Amino acid sequence: MDLELTPDHAVFRASVREIAQGVVQPLAAEVDRDHRFPIEAIEAATQAGLMGVLIPREFGGAGLDALAFTICIEELAQACASTAVIVDVHTSVGTEPILLFGDDDQKRTWLPRLARGELLGAFALSEPSSGSDAASLKTTARRDRDGYVLNGTKVFITNIGHAGLYIVFARTGAESRAAGISAFIVPAETNGVRVGQVFHKMGLHGSPTGELVLEDVRVPAANRLGAEGQGFSVAMRALDSGRIGISGQALGIGQAAVDETRALMRERGHDEGDDFTLADMAARVESARLLAYHAAWRCSRGMRFTREASMSKLHCTDTAMQVAIDAVQVAGDEGTLSGSPFERHVRDAKALQIYEGSNQVQRVVIARELLRAG
Repeated sequence: MDLELTPDHAVFRASVREIAQGVVQPLAAEVDRDHRFPIEAIEAATQAGLMGVLIPREFGGAGLDALAFTICIEELAQACASTAVIVDVHTSVGTEPILLFGDDDQKRTWLPRLARGELLGAFALSEPSSGSDAASLKTTARRDRDGYVLNGTKVFITNIGHAGLYIVFARTGAESRAAGISAFIVPAETNGVRVGQVFHKMGLHGSPTGELVLEDVRVPAANRLGAEGQGFSVAMRALDSGRIGISGQALGIGQAAVDETRALMRERGHDEGDDFTLADMAARVESARLLAYHAAWRCSRGMRFTREASMSKLHCTDTAMQVAIDAVQVAGDEGTLSGSPFERHVRDAKALQIYEGSNQVQRVVIARELLRAG
């Protein structure tokens, strides 16, 4: 693995940074304070082609790789973590299942609209009684003539209410656990699809999260992704690359905390204890970045990367949380005030240790992969 970014990746980073610092960052405090969807930021990302980073050019996307995707989310998160996770979920788990498992008709129908940002993608796996244990989901998809009828409730859905398309997982077979699960493309305007409760969260206030309710939702068989019973594999593969995106989000939060701590120390002066803290913060973020980029590099080359993605998600999100807390400690009373970027980073970072598979789940995955290895 070459540890230097290619010229193309470096240019891409610079272009995303220009949008992130010029458009996204000035809105971050307001978006957090008002709990509002950052529409201006998403429009800027759309115009720059960031909503189709991973979509091939033949379908209207940028045709870039997983490392470019990680860099994109990292730069956006350094400016606003809410904006970053909206784009991340759309790009990874909201779009990649179609890219990886869709047939030619599904790709031609949906990928260009997702790449243009005409549709915002979302991922509907978790349920009230099945969070980390996704294989026990209860939403059903009953075969009916030339299609399926879906019933159930999904929960903690990112982009709820703003998404134009949901990747929904439901039970099609009598088999228990993973073997009976299938995946479906469900447009938001389909009859019977409605938004339930929208949650008031401790962090990521600009990223809407809530319930998706499915009541006798009819979808054609053409909207099933892959074969019946393949849905769990679709979900797990999407989550692998999604964890690389969340790693990028963690890097962005961590780097913002480092940069803001450094600026504060330069402004007011500092003692040796603060120097040590800043040094540790910077070293942690840099080590996390190397792990995340390595996972993205493997993904980009078609290599197996489940273990690396879980290691990256675990280490990067734990790092973001620790670095954000360290930054508040250095900032002191000022850092604890509502509206302070230091305080916001702590609230935003905590969610990263929980979603896209909690860090306890990542430890299970990593241990399983290690024990399986020859």
